[in-house]
Amino acid sequence: MSKWYERGVFYHIYPLGLVGAPKENRESSVADCFGELCQWISHIRSLGCNAIYIGPLFESSTHGYDTRDYRMVDRRLGGREGFQEFVSSCHEAGIKVVVDGVFNHTGREFFAFQDILEHRENSPYREWYRGINFAVNSPLGDSFGYEGWQGHLELPCLNLFNPEVKQYLFDTVQFWINTFDIDGIRLDCANVLDFCFMKELREHTMDMKEDFWLMGEVIHGEYGRWVNQEMLHSVTNYELHKSIYSGHNDHNYFEIAHNVKRLESIGSRLYTFVDNHDENRIASKLHDPSHLYPVYTLLFTLPGIPSVYYGSEFGLEGKRTNTEDSMLRPRISFSEIRELSCPLQDFISKLGHIHEENPEFHGGRYQELLLTNRQYAFARFQERRAVITAVNNDKADAFVTIPCPCEGNTAVNLLDGEVFPVTDHRIGLTIPANRGVILKIMEE
Repeated sequence: MSKWYERGVFYHIYPLGLVGAPKENRESSVADCFGELCQWISHIRSLGCNAIYIGPLFESSTHGYDTRDYRMVDRRLGGREGFQEFVSSCHEAGIKVVVDGVFNHTGREFFAFQDILEHRENSPYREWYRGINFAVNSPLGDSFGYEGWQGHLELPCLNLFNPEVKQYLFDTVQFWINTFDIDGIRLDCANVLDFCFMKELREHTMDMKEDFWLMGEVIHGEYGRWVNQEMLHSVTNYELHKSIYSGHNDHNYFEIAHNVKRLESIGSRLYTFVDNHDENRIASKLHDPSHLYPVYTLLFTLPGIPSVYYGSEFGLEGKRTNTEDSMLRPRISFSEIRELSCPLQDFISKLGHIHEENPEFHGGRYQELLLTNRQYAFARFQERRAVITAVNNDKADAFVTIPCPCEGNTAVNLLDGEVFPVTDHRIGLTIPANRGVILKIMEE
């Protein structure tokens, strides 16, 4: 039987933004937002999503990635009981829960860093951070130097070669599993994490919970270095993300198809997305808003584990600036959007359920069938059965003849139920402008 994440359809939430939490975490910032977050569960499930990636959640000082307490839910979101209830409600609805693991660095308010500030060489945590040097002062006025993530000294880098640090983080994962019953962790900055640390983490989590999923944030590089039997189950597929939006803006499906082929050996295991909390909204990246439909069609049918970023199902726009990214992480009131009727939302809901209900998309083999600059068709297989996706990025309808790669007499469009005959192993049909079809091959 396949693993839950192989069938996964994710909904990605940046919770501090969604609930409109204060930018800075103060003693007075205590809130109880998990009741509001629970209201989203039925909406998420209605989209066909069966997993949530929510984070960051660890107690932090500002944006969530400057952790100050790894075993406390950020007070701006709520307490331990609130998150326990949220996870339990998700599980009751058939939704798995994955959280952020910020293990490359901490915030300056983390207890170990504070202890070094106070005791310097006499601190038992003096080996917990990389590049500690008591012979110099830091640019922030500290009486020692240290490494910060990408030079940001408010994010001091942990020393993952230190056995005490590793054990503390392994115990932290065990805490979140035991306390909240989470189903996986997304490793922040996995591209710079020590490989041996990730291998040990994989070994430990295998014993902590069955089918516990480890996904890493990796932007550049050969993804197979991270995704293998010894290390992570998945990483973020930034390559496909880039090719999907530029392939539509440039009317160049060759770019997308080339990327899929290049990653074919591991593509079905990668976490796929068209926007997230660090990237401009897909509705702001596309030159033609009509391309949202073929874009999401590809997201849900190409190899990979698809993810929808909160609010994008409503066509929400948002661009970051050189100094600000809060517009990518907006406050959204569920009471205000629950009555919205949005064609894109309805379309994504169809796609989510199609992906969930058809095993061809759960790691099924990929085969390219047709490729031009503006039309693209491919099949996904499950044993001898196949589903064909065909998309059109042109502003005019396009008639195509697609080879059928398996036995069958008819092809049913799973989006609207229209039936097309299969004649001499070929399917002739018109793909509407800026749309697509998803054809289930049937034998009468």
